[in-house]
Amino acid sequence: MTSFTLPHDLVGEGPHKVIAVHGWFADRSAYAPVLADLDTGAFACAVVDLRGYGEALDVPGAFTTAEAAADVVALADHLGWERFSVVGHSMGGGVAQHVLADAPERVRRIVGITPVPASGVAMPPEQRELFESAGHAADSRRAIIDVTTGGRRPAAWLRRMVDRSFACSDAKAFRAWLDSWAGNDFEDRVAGSPVPALAVAGALDPALSADLMRRTWLSAFPNGELVELPGAGHYPMDETPLDLIRVVEDFLRADDGTAETGGAGTGGA
Repeated sequence: MTSFTLPHDLVGEGPHKVIAVHGWFADRSAYAPVLADLDTGAFACAVVDLRGYGEALDVPGAFTTAEAAADVVALADHLGWERFSVVGHSMGGGVAQHVLADAPERVRRIVGITPVPASGVAMPPEQRELFESAGHAADSRRAIIDVTTGGRRPAAWLRRMVDRSFACSDAKAFRAWLDSWAGNDFEDRVAGSPVPALAVAGALDPALSADLMRRTWLSAFPNGELVELPGAGHYPMDETPLDLIRVVEDFLRADDGTAETGGAGTGGA
């Protein structure tokens, strides 16, 4: 497997290094709603494009979480970051866990934002057909986004999310990524890891729900934590950006013993 230096934006100059990985429906622009309000004095964050997305749209690859994990570690090497935390949204949450499996000594903390479990996602045939058709069908992408945000978001936002997903991803890579994040089971490689691991679930997301996180994420990680954002579905960066920032930054700060108290209304595990 040949690693690749992922295209990225660097935000902040803080001592706690963080690599942020996007999900299936977006490139690194998925994090745009939160970047302006990050604590840039505490954190230095590299927000990346995976192969087949954004500035890496035409980069060939296997389009798997294993390959992406190797690319993330290669980026950390390129940046000179010996230890770092990994934040991943949805599919990117699976990548974050794979980084932990491959380089446990280098990972300070991981955060999964509505993350795919390391055990993958089993889908009934009709759901699988819908997800497979999303590679080429805008209606399928819209339906997935609508369902996973509780059917509460405006039509213009749904259209924008769909349009962005097509603009920032390669169709063949998009389809290949599905087979990896849904079908790859490497839970045995992370189960029992002592690394602190936060899962952020959206109360409006019926797919990667808080209940699923309890059965998967919290089962795998002895130092796992779960926060449920009541106003969010599958896309907290868009839906509840300030609540998300507070929850994630407080969790990462705890590594230095500097977590703030109070904050956004959230439900615990």
